[in-house]
Amino acid sequence: MSGSRTTLCALAPIVLLASGPAPAAGVFRAGAHRVEITPDTFPITISGGFLAVGAERAAAPLYARALALDDGRLRVVIAVVDTLMMPREFLDQVKQAASRATGIPPERMLISATHTHSAPALMGALGTDVNLAYVEFVRPRILAAIQGAVERLEPARVGWSVVQAPDHTHCRRWILRPDKIRQDPFGQLTVRANMHPGYQNPDFLGPAGPVDPDLTLLAFQRPDGAPLALLANYSMHYVGATGRVVSPDYYGPFAAILSRLIAGDAPRRPFLAVMSQGTSGDLHWMDYSRPKQQMNPELYAETLARLASQAYQRIRYRAWAPLDMAETTLKLRRRTPDPQRLAWAKEILARLGGQSPRNLAEVYAREQVLLHEEPERELKLQALRIGELAIAAIPNEVFAITGLKIKSHSPLHPSFVITLANGAEGYIPPPEQHRLGGYVTWPARTAGLQVEAEPKIVETVLQLLEKLSGKPRRQINEPHGAYARAVLSARPLAYWRLSELSEPAARDATSRRNHALYEGRFALYLEGPPSPAFSGNRLNRAPQFAGGRLKANLPALGDRYTLEMWFFNALPYDARPIAGYLFCRGQERLGLGGAARAAARLFFASGDAWLEGPTPIPLRSWNYLALVRDTNGFALYLNGRQTPEMAARVPPAPALATAFIAGCEDGQNGFEGRIDEVAVYDRPLPARQIAAHFAAAALRPN
Repeated sequence: MSGSRTTLCALAPIVLLASGPAPAAGVFRAGAHRVEITPDTFPITISGGFLAVGAERAAAPLYARALALDDGRLRVVIAVVDTLMMPREFLDQVKQAASRATGIPPERMLISATHTHSAPALMGALGTDVNLAYVEFVRPRILAAIQGAVERLEPARVGWSVVQAPDHTHCRRWILRPDKIRQDPFGQLTVRANMHPGYQNPDFLGPAGPVDPDLTLLAFQRPDGAPLALLANYSMHYVGATGRVVSPDYYGPFAAILSRLIAGDAPRRPFLAVMSQGTSGDLHWMDYSRPKQQMNPELYAETLARLASQAYQRIRYRAWAPLDMAETTLKLRRRTPDPQRLAWAKEILARLGGQSPRNLAEVYAREQVLLHEEPERELKLQALRIGELAIAAIPNEVFAITGLKIKSHSPLHPSFVITLANGAEGYIPPPEQHRLGGYVTWPARTAGLQVEAEPKIVETVLQLLEKLSGKPRRQINEPHGAYARAVLSARPLAYWRLSELSEPAARDATSRRNHALYEGRFALYLEGPPSPAFSGNRLNRAPQFAGGRLKANLPALGDRYTLEMWFFNALPYDARPIAGYLFCRGQERLGLGGAARAAARLFFASGDAWLEGPTPIPLRSWNYLALVRDTNGFALYLNGRQTPEMAARVPPAPALATAFIAGCEDGQNGFEGRIDEVAVYDRPLPARQIAAHFAAAALRPN
């Protein structure tokens, strides 16, 4: 595509193509066009941080890119704009104008933002106000991109590919140590997890969520094989431009580099590449578990574009694919301030006197008043089908785990999610992430929806996908590797694989249905013990507890039982007197010692009895234990050794129905780390069987 701007004198709202006879069924067509939206007046305020920042120049051009698709029966538009975010009201106006110009209904148009943090503000966000002049500058240019794509519709073939790119996106939201909890802008100690912890920062225990590594390509080529257009989707927030400049971040360079790789420097016919924003609300390019790295948008784009180019070569094309699209709206409440917080906010705003906020307190004070004035928002949600591929469109900053939920349950495969589409209604952390705090939970226009917003949005999107496909959503069945099969063959009373994507239930893998409940603070779907013996070829998953616990009701469990589990302690042993409890049942407690006693070693307490193991447990290492309780004593086995780590005659405590994993009933000294593959048996297991279970895992402790 040409890099020159489209002249606006040609934007009269006339009906294009759609008013004529539709092509015969069986002819698929695609069209692509881009229009530059780089501001021509400087300095200009750019949006993307807590406070407003000015830019003196443009480092690279910004574009509105559009694709038009037509299967002979239905016509749709997908547009992606180089900007941080756009409000629904603005996009509804653009769609209405585009509908008048093309004849395509507004509900058949999907318009999203790349989420570059270096573009002028098309909507107000935190300390940055909307730039009304830039809004008027951009509005006709998005319309021109859509019109141009429709005008350029031509016969095409369609295909897609998905490649894994886990090395280029990482969770940027990390869990703080319990003794390092931070204060929010309202003066409360609520921040147990926060973005951008810093490289190898000892105040943090580890990431608070998984990543979505899929780089998905939807490609269109002409009947003779010449490339026409490509839409990519990847879940990585942004790289960050250097200096006070307007920049498309990595999205623009990715499109330019991939275009050269696919179509060459001087293509005979136009080709357009587009990168859309995936579910990267908690993702970034930085790997904070490693030493500090240097990166810039061009270098990042080059690496990802070359990976995409390789995947592009493997695409198999179809001469025709059916299109279908569904749209619905969902009203959600905002978390509005109570009278005390509202009074605090109004007092700060009165002192501000109409000026822009200068610090976090002023930013969030203004946000409280704005939420109070508009306590409810209506979201526009969409799903688009192209053959067996599905696209979900959500007007939010979406966590990776939410994207994985939608992909896992979607009845169409592959599926991907375009975020900040058809509006911008802020972060939607899953409910369990709300309890960890951080700025993605601080009430504001950028994070203000009700706690239950994420599951409501996921459910609505899945219903749209079911409607498009005519099939029910897929159920997630955890594969059983050699270890899992060994446990199940031993007939446990309950076996919690702990691979859930959603709370509150930890599902029992046996037929007994002794499901447990997640309680308190935790993060789901992180990486568990690394062995295919757990979940086969699928990555094994585990929760990370951050003061939370698992509550199990096991009325059939008497005073003779066995507990086995894998655990990974993340909390330094000098952080508090007891590092954390792994298992509690009444007076019986199994845990890791800390600064006061049994540092870095397992202990078992029952009534007045206290016993300590001799083996230090390395920090951040996966270990296996089995606690065997008989009527008159107990034995604890560690990492498959048949000689007990500790054993003694200890009178049985009263047999209680309720047991806790990763914590105790009083909520004190909860385990800070990951626990996985927990099984409970209503009898003592022999040492040789315990050793056989460990051996089946084919995993050595680090």
